[in-house]
Amino acid sequence: MENFSCKTRIVTGENALDSLKDLGLHRLFLVTDPYFFENGTAAKIGQLAGAEKIEIFSGITPDPDVELVAKCTAKLKEFEPDGVVALGGGSAIDCAKATVHFAGRKVLFVAIPTTSGSGSEVTDFAVVTHNQVKHPLVDGALRPDVAILDSTLLQSLPKGLIADTGFDVLCHAMEAYTATNAGTFSDALAKESFCIAYANLPASYCGDVRVRGVVHEAATMAGLAFTQAGLGLCHAMSHALGGVFHLPHGRLNAILLPAVIGCNAHVCAGKYARLARAAGIAGAADTVAVRNLKSNLIRLRRELNMPQTLKEAGIDPRQVWHHAKEIVAAVLQDPCCKTNPMPVEDFMVRRILEEVTGRV
Repeated sequence: MENFSCKTRIVTGENALDSLKDLGLHRLFLVTDPYFFENGTAAKIGQLAGAEKIEIFSGITPDPDVELVAKCTAKLKEFEPDGVVALGGGSAIDCAKATVHFAGRKVLFVAIPTTSGSGSEVTDFAVVTHNQVKHPLVDGALRPDVAILDSTLLQSLPKGLIADTGFDVLCHAMEAYTATNAGTFSDALAKESFCIAYANLPASYCGDVRVRGVVHEAATMAGLAFTQAGLGLCHAMSHALGGVFHLPHGRLNAILLPAVIGCNAHVCAGKYARLARAAGIAGAADTVAVRNLKSNLIRLRRELNMPQTLKEAGIDPRQVWHHAKEIVAAVLQDPCCKTNPMPVEDFMVRRILEEVTGRV
């Protein structure tokens, strides 16, 4: 039996932010980072919402930890809002999701992503860091009520951020497509989001703002797919490595994804091949299509000027192996492993670490 649900209302397109005025908010608690507070975007959001009282929490930092969530939760409880708006990338949205969850207060929760990657605006996931370990929280109550996708927020994105978040979309789509909980509806979303992101990332990276709206929608589609189907080993390893070395999540996914494909292809070569062909990557035989999929992702990684190994990303391989035991343990405990297409074992993680550190 397959269940598919999406409680989040999605408003998309240029000037989608105008929909804020229709939400009827009176006391608005806005969660964002210092950048959007200082450049006036947060204030603009507050004005569009038309709330009588506005409290802005602008202390969001990358990879929010439990201390930051606790601080934000205390501010929310003190303010007693009827609506919460999260403005920013995955870190801002994840922190707001965890805050609303732990505050235990019923509010209208609106997510406004300003990057095209995490898909957090429509998922049951929030990642919070504690003691250098990224802990994915998974609960249906974490899913926002409204997601607003406004392409005008994407016009000045830095190239590096486009590359990092873009590979996060590709990884979300691919892992959702091959996850053990994948089904008809999640497959359709995952396949289409992968194709859109794969086709448009180079143009977006080179400054074509016209394609950023469709990549933005692809990121949300991938979020819908993986919150239904699950993720896999690439995300589990990215969480573990990110908790120790604090490298951007999408960049780690880019480094890991080709190696993970090589590992999982033993059980899901057919799905990898279908995804490759849908994206225009040739290969009559499944094995050829999978090989070409892996090589084309490596080519795209170079085209976006991304590191090919952890060493190129600034991580000393000796430090990776120094922390290998705790990294492997964190991977095996990560809930993303539960839906990987093949059971994850210690040797698989170590084999992928060897590939991304350049040992093989």
